[in-house]
Amino acid sequence: MSYLIPEKETLEVEFKSDLKCLPDMELIDAVVAFANTSGGDLYLGVEDDGTVTGCHEKHRDFTRLAAFIANRTMPPVSVRVEEIPAKKPVLLLQVPKSKTIVASSSGKIQRRRLQADGTPENVPMYPYEITTRLSELALLDFSAQPVLQAQYQDLDPLERERVRKIILSYNGEKTLLELSDEELDKALMLAATVQDRLVPTVTGILLLGKQEKIKEYIPTAEAAFQAFHGTELTVNESFYMPLLAAIERIINFIDVRNPEQEMDMGLFRMSIPDFDKRAVREAVVNAFSHRDYTQLGRVLVQMDEDGMTISNPGGLIEGVTVQNILNVSPRGRNPALADALKRIGLAERSGRGVDRIFEGSLQYGRPLPDYSETTSSNVKLFIPRSLPDVRMTTLISEERKRTGMQVSLSTLFALNTLKQGRRMTLHEVSVETNMPESKMRATLERLTESGLIEAIGTGRGRAYVLGSKMYQDAAKYVRQTGIDQLRYSELILKLAKTKPYITRKDVINLLHVTPPQAYRLLQKLLKSGDLICEGKTNAAKYTLTNTEL
Repeated sequence: MSYLIPEKETLEVEFKSDLKCLPDMELIDAVVAFANTSGGDLYLGVEDDGTVTGCHEKHRDFTRLAAFIANRTMPPVSVRVEEIPAKKPVLLLQVPKSKTIVASSSGKIQRRRLQADGTPENVPMYPYEITTRLSELALLDFSAQPVLQAQYQDLDPLERERVRKIILSYNGEKTLLELSDEELDKALMLAATVQDRLVPTVTGILLLGKQEKIKEYIPTAEAAFQAFHGTELTVNESFYMPLLAAIERIINFIDVRNPEQEMDMGLFRMSIPDFDKRAVREAVVNAFSHRDYTQLGRVLVQMDEDGMTISNPGGLIEGVTVQNILNVSPRGRNPALADALKRIGLAERSGRGVDRIFEGSLQYGRPLPDYSETTSSNVKLFIPRSLPDVRMTTLISEERKRTGMQVSLSTLFALNTLKQGRRMTLHEVSVETNMPESKMRATLERLTESGLIEAIGTGRGRAYVLGSKMYQDAAKYVRQTGIDQLRYSELILKLAKTKPYITRKDVINLLHVTPPQAYRLLQKLLKSGDLICEGKTNAAKYTLTNTEL
């Protein structure tokens, strides 16, 4: 396999000069830094400016070099070594991303980062960063750690009563109410026994800790709410509070800025808020539950005329991306904290709180929540503010009544996608929703059977459109369903009258059919004498016969 040497260094690319034989520990440090970040390619024999100067003779033995690196890293890092043909030999060391923390045999731990000018550098990994990295890899639950310097009396009895009230209000595990205070704290992992002493955990301090103790033991546990009117900041509140009290305070801030729209639903009227309340609660709880409490920063909720932005320190954990966030198996940075919030009823018990966030917009035909501004160090969710789509809301409400069940998320995504894209194939809907074709096929066929959508064509050319219930204007419905196959020939002939000639591609674009289907339709018109053909295969040109001119 041949490789081209990149033009410059990046987070995943590093050049190392080997003219004077790169020192062993400098080589090991570079490998360790790659393994502790995202993995990458180390080019041995290339200067920082990209000039190829060749690798030293000492490093030409690939097997020995790979074994040396494995012996000098803990746990051993297995690198792949290849020689890149050039005027002077260059070695490419491909370093895999480690699933744990890697150190050199001397105990040195490093990572890679980008400097302000965009160039990469290797820097020490400090103790708090190790905790963050292990949390990202789901190897450490920081929220379950005992706070050894804390006392059990640092937990506030009033906040424990708040927990019990939330269990009643949000249908949490009722058996928890039968427990004594200490039993409740142990059951929810709010406290742990350490050397015969009951000590609060990080989760316990976050949920029940007295305000001054939260600030002392977990100084990163800050929250804030901001509201804007145009560019003017009208509310700017920042606070250290027990997590449940902080969530309640933020929800109250949101509620007074969340007006409701009255909408007719047949024989009754429905009040629909700008932001679905269950979705908002889940989004706020998620921000507190999944944030990185080892990093400075705060959970920040901002509201303006465009919508609501909820952000928290700590990027998405290993394996979760903005693209797969709806499909990946539920995983959290703070399992003990997340489990406590689920058991008391405040968070989605299935761990699929993000589903609830998207459902809150989709069930009213609104624009989707947006995670696109999420970075490696910060998760940012934007929920747009918009009026509900009356017909989509009515359609979903009627379907819920008909089946007696909640409408599935895949159904909501399919309907929303067809609403935006109008006429689409299975593949197009699957790509747009980022859902597997097998799952989306079942959803689309079920919706077709129920009459919510309609299918046009068969095989690979089968397309889907929203059913007639979604269209107030019958003409719009006819345009979306297109004209059925009985009128395909009529449309092709009508197109041929407007052009000197037509091609198979013209028919594909006109009718949204596959190339084989377009070919068969044209052949049918040739046999009937309506068209004549010049040329062969895809380059064939079709014109009207003299009788049609």
